[in-house]
Amino acid sequence: MELIDLDITEQIATITLKNGKVNAISPQVIVEINDALDQAESAGAVVILTGQPGIFSGGFDLKTMKESSESAVALVTAGSTLSRRMLSFPFPIIGACTGHAIAKGAFLLLSCDHRVGSLGAFKIGLNEVAIGMTMHQAGIEVARNRIPINYLTRSVINAELFSPEAAIPAGFLDTVVEPEQLMATAKIIANQMLTLNMTAHHGTKLKERKDMLAALDAAIELDSTIVLKL
Repeated sequence: MELIDLDITEQIATITLKNGKVNAISPQVIVEINDALDQAESAGAVVILTGQPGIFSGGFDLKTMKESSESAVALVTAGSTLSRRMLSFPFPIIGACTGHAIAKGAFLLLSCDHRVGSLGAFKIGLNEVAIGMTMHQAGIEVARNRIPINYLTRSVINAELFSPEAAIPAGFLDTVVEPEQLMATAKIIANQMLTLNMTAHHGTKLKERKDMLAALDAAIELDSTIVLKL
């Protein structure tokens, strides 16, 4: 793997994004994350998804998004399908947010089961409308189900970005810690998660998210047919 690192130790699979300065989510990054999730699933491992110091992910790879409408649609569809997989993954996924998490980076946090973030002068949120993109339907479905209703308009329609502390009530993070404590805290949470009955965890996850996953499937299908104006 070239654009992520994967370490599986004592049933904890740590996936670290390492694609350039902004950890852009490119088609290859999605392929490698999916491969890492395959390995984590085979190992029966709880997953920690993290980034580089100061940046979790700045979102989709702009070069791919600007290539053509077809390339952009394919990347958005692959990204939404990845979120769908994460939201229904058989084992808990913990997001360890190392810094900025924008657009698809923030959606990855929304697709995790527990999120811990680094304190600092970072921005977290969905900036699509601010940069001239109409939010894709799958993104709206994820946000609608994971962001508290009083923050939904602020996040999705008004493209408001949040500090790590403010990202907790906004629904993107569950807790924040000093940067040097981030990975240790994520591993403590992962070990707590390992005490769960994973069959019950997965079954309950699928029940609780049944309507959301069905809506997401329909949204992914709809988004795949749209011609984007670039």
